[in-house]
Amino acid sequence: MEKIGLALGGGAVLGAAHIGVIRALEEIDVEISFVTGTSIGAFVGALYAFGNTSKNIEEIALELSWTDISGIAIFESGLLSNAKLGKLLEKSLGEKKIEDADIPLAVIATDIVNGDKVVLDKGRVAQAVMASTCIPGVFSPVELDDKLLVDGGIVENIPIDTAKNMGADYVIGVDLNANKTYHKPDSILDVIINSFHFTLKAASRFQTKDANLLITPDLSKFNMVSTDQIKDLIEQGYKEGKEQLKKADLHIR
Repeated sequence: MEKIGLALGGGAVLGAAHIGVIRALEEIDVEISFVTGTSIGAFVGALYAFGNTSKNIEEIALELSWTDISGIAIFESGLLSNAKLGKLLEKSLGEKKIEDADIPLAVIATDIVNGDKVVLDKGRVAQAVMASTCIPGVFSPVELDDKLLVDGGIVENIPIDTAKNMGADYVIGVDLNANKTYHKPDSILDVIINSFHFTLKAASRFQTKDANLLITPDLSKFNMVSTDQIKDLIEQGYKEGKEQLKKADLHIR
């Protein structure tokens, strides 16, 4: 039996589409053996890896607002702190460690000192997800194991290779940025996030070539920061995930 890995990419609030893809996978009874996630993909992936269904994750996501995700904290290295995101995860999961996940889990972060990829597969889940979601210049870096960590999208936005290295025979990647178009920024936050994701979009073309199945929902009508879109993003991820899974004729169990 093939072991399937699910690699969830970054994309700020667009990550709600991951929940819809998970619902589509549940409907055809696909058994996931490994979960990897970067940035918002790490947040959704962690909830899924600890036994939450798409419905459970949707309920958590629909309660989110930008102030739940971040808090003002003036640091030299970042404007905001994403400590609230870590607290939200601990509220949902408890103070869990990655190695206790129901499905083996790995979260990607970047060492901002040397640019190395850091695969977090042990330690506190909340701290790992905070590191992986730490957009440089927006959030202050997370210090962990003598490393200063920021968003994993810099080094591996869709962690397909990491899933293969964990032992996956077949990897389903979800790229939130493949079909994304960008609109005129409304705020400095939009400017920073758009600029960051332009870089990720270019790098992702090379990172996704080894995926057995790459799901690329068209999220062009959505922006990357408004949490008012979460319900619609979930539905878009579900609709397109279902269509792309059907085309792939994926019925592995």
